[in-house]
Amino acid sequence: MTDQVAAVSFFMKTISKTLLLGLTAGAFCLTSCETVENRISEHQDMFNTLSPRDQALVRQGQIRSGMSMNAVWLAWGSPAQKTYGEMRGRQSETWIYVESRTAPYGSAYYPYYGYGPGFYGGFGSVGVVRTHHHGRSFVFFGDPFYDPFYYSYIPPTISVPYRTVTFSSGRVMSFQYLAPPYR
Repeated sequence: MTDQVAAVSFFMKTISKTLLLGLTAGAFCLTSCETVENRISEHQDMFNTLSPRDQALVRQGQIRSGMSMNAVWLAWGSPAQKTYGEMRGRQSETWIYVESRTAPYGSAYYPYYGYGPGFYGGFGSVGVVRTHHHGRSFVFFGDPFYDPFYYSYIPPTISVPYRTVTFSSGRVMSFQYLAPPYR
């Protein structure tokens, strides 16, 4: 009997430690969210090298033409993608910032608006009679293109670029705020 009690005690201690470790890791992830204030406080020396004008813009999360890469990183954070190319005969680097959005029903990313079970699709909406060479026939009821996973009631989440900044010689040459692909 004492072996069972010891095993249960060991099991409970292990579970407790695992849960505590998981909660600690979750709390750390939630408290270490990347914000302008966090980037400034963690890289105060980088922030201090900026001009007063750029410091004010960075604190507001804004950028301007001619700003350094470090200032843009402090203001906007790390990009999701970087691309390299040429602009006006010089090497350039473009940072692309991406965010996740939920595509509304009927958008270009959720295209078959109105289709699905019971409305222009689903079961019982199409009747097809086909005759084969042996005189057999059958009737098909339903949408031949119906996919129960495609017609989800939960709209998909998609990643879309929402702003870009292009650098040449380490300075901002241009930046854009992109309109969402749907309204």
